[in-house]
Amino acid sequence: MSRSQTRLSHAMRCPRLSSRAQRSRKAPVQDTAEIQFNYTESPFSFSIFRTNTSEVLFSTASHPIIFEDQYLRLQTTLPENANIYGLGEHTNSFRLDNHNTTLTMFNRDAYGVPNTTNLYGSHPIYQEHRETGTHGVLLLNSNGMDIKLNQTDGEASTLEYNVVGGILDLYFFSGSETDPAAVARQYAELVGLPVEMPYWGYGLHNCRYGYTDFVDVADVIVNYSVAGIPLETMWTDIDYMYKRQTFSLDPDYFPLDRMQEVIDYLHAHEQQYILMTDPAVAYAPNSSYEAYDRGVEMDVFLKGDNGSDFLGLVWPGVTVYPDWFNAKAQEYWTYMYSKFYDPETGLDIDGAWIDMNEPASVSKNYLGLIDADSCFRLPPNRTTSAPDHDAVIFDNATVSRREKRDIMNPPYSIDNAAGSLSSKTAFMNSVHANGLLEYNTHNLFGAMMNNATRQAMLARRPGLRPLIITRSTFVGSGALVGKWLGDNLSTWVHYRNSIAGILGMASVYQVPMVGADICGFGGNTTETLCARWAMLGAFYPFMRNPGVLPVGHGTEAAKNAIDTRYRLLDYIYTAMHKQHVDGTPLIHPLWHAYPKDVNTYPIDTQFLFGPSIMNSTTVTAYLPDDVLYDWSTLTVVQGQGMNVTLNASFTEIPVHIRGGAVLPVRVSSAMTTAELRRQDFELIVAPGQDGTASGSLYVDDGVSVEQDATTEVEFGYADGTLTVDGKFDYDVGVQVARVRVLGVGQEPCAVTLDGETWTA
Repeated sequence: MSRSQTRLSHAMRCPRLSSRAQRSRKAPVQDTAEIQFNYTESPFSFSIFRTNTSEVLFSTASHPIIFEDQYLRLQTTLPENANIYGLGEHTNSFRLDNHNTTLTMFNRDAYGVPNTTNLYGSHPIYQEHRETGTHGVLLLNSNGMDIKLNQTDGEASTLEYNVVGGILDLYFFSGSETDPAAVARQYAELVGLPVEMPYWGYGLHNCRYGYTDFVDVADVIVNYSVAGIPLETMWTDIDYMYKRQTFSLDPDYFPLDRMQEVIDYLHAHEQQYILMTDPAVAYAPNSSYEAYDRGVEMDVFLKGDNGSDFLGLVWPGVTVYPDWFNAKAQEYWTYMYSKFYDPETGLDIDGAWIDMNEPASVSKNYLGLIDADSCFRLPPNRTTSAPDHDAVIFDNATVSRREKRDIMNPPYSIDNAAGSLSSKTAFMNSVHANGLLEYNTHNLFGAMMNNATRQAMLARRPGLRPLIITRSTFVGSGALVGKWLGDNLSTWVHYRNSIAGILGMASVYQVPMVGADICGFGGNTTETLCARWAMLGAFYPFMRNPGVLPVGHGTEAAKNAIDTRYRLLDYIYTAMHKQHVDGTPLIHPLWHAYPKDVNTYPIDTQFLFGPSIMNSTTVTAYLPDDVLYDWSTLTVVQGQGMNVTLNASFTEIPVHIRGGAVLPVRVSSAMTTAELRRQDFELIVAPGQDGTASGSLYVDDGVSVEQDATTEVEFGYADGTLTVDGKFDYDVGVQVARVRVLGVGQEPCAVTLDGETWTA
């Protein structure tokens, strides 16, 4: 356990509490611990406080703790108007409203990502920022829960957990009194550092639901080239499947030989191809459907409470679901990936796209196929007499809890927007191979599928980093995959909401490879909205367009935005590498850089892209009291700590360089990231208020899990001298074409680079 983390785990029963007078104790901790745990025996309560200041960060005093079999409640007092961030996935503002706000953790299919509802992932972690420092709290629990924030006039502000089962497994992160990003690093240390993505993953991706056939897909690829818009990766939704069955191809509209021709064309042009894979497997006995037949043979599907295979309803109709707790599930999933996506006999994909993995099921009246209240099928050689999967064994004694538990309708109802817990998903009394119920593991389904898919892709492409984008996530998912924010709509509200969503994923939940569907997935976009969204999307870590090619000033906006992104791609790649190494976020809220500036605390229409680029999504922006440089003109902009109106047309978005930066950028953009890597570098030196600047560059081969050689460079600028130092083991293959120093009175006649003088 790190000195910056304190853990409180209460694993199955309440502590034995003394009936005597209150006794307050400090739990034994390391002398170097930055936060400490203090508790009172009777009635039991505890608090977490900073060692050096005694500032209380979390306290249950005056808030009784409830620990029942199907209901846990824990409440803490908060400061007035507390700055709370996290507790997602949701579409609330980045700084959460403390007044009567409920955040529900229960993964669900959420078309249209409705505001203030539970969505696809569960991350019960929050950061609280105060002028005295920033700390974090994680409740590691996979059961459904409501987390309530409330501040009533004249009463204290509180944060309250209401959980339908599991344990109280709490982690507290001391963070830092001066560096807000320290909490993110400590959290990453616990849940897993974000996985390294391939360089090409940061290029422009395209997908759309509704491609008619392989010709339609080919036309889109060609049209990007004709329009002069870089296309890195082509994606295809479930359109390619035969009867919407995963691991299948429609022989008439997406025949294997023509699909292979499309993929070969992309690879020949240094581009990639990705297909969607859903978890639900069509229930298809006697149909020679290998994904189903092999799963039945290996007995890897989720069971109902009577021991039969649980049946849901998804796009192909009646379906079964892989049970990721089954010891053979990984073998099954790896086999299906290696067979269907075989580079020679199948589809040679470069990454994976996972959808519907909450797991989703549609309405019980879907197609009128089955009675959704009896979604079970007995497998061969199995009787209706099933073992008691709900028995729990402790100390060699079997204790049955079935009689006193209501799994389908628990006594506390969380605010699940889909309705009951079993609505539009696997039933809560479904049983996993190890005896665990879906009631307790529901929020883990997507995360476990993410892991199985990563292992399958690594087995299929040994040594190569897979780009895997998922919909459903849980604590630690960023160590395996990236994420898109789901089925959004083509509206200005969703354009704006995407910023808070990405800030949450990247800076709080440690899932930094994240993006929203640019221009929106559902509904009809407009030229202006799509133009603005293309420019915002250029500053998503994961940039994907789900629509048609932009037109009018949307085309110009897309070209301008992608040109900026591609020139900055190595800066992005370096920042993402740093998050992989130590958890420092690529995407920051403004208060990370200006922790004492209270004006920055609620801002979620601006953000920091890496350590040195500030992006604004509106023409009215807050410019902190700092020296900045306009990206498009490279001129000095002195911030005054106030809102200003910026000049920005429909084809440009306000972007500023923070003073104190040295940016390694490519001298020009390119049509693919492979071509981009053949462009020379230039260094942009943007001195801060003290006249100094610094930066870094990380370069590797961009695709390998393990690197034989890397180039890691540190830049420093002071007193008119730029120093470049580091290790240069990986041959970058290009040169530094020029150095530009911003904000100087006149053009310098020479620059000294590590002892060697370059003339201007």
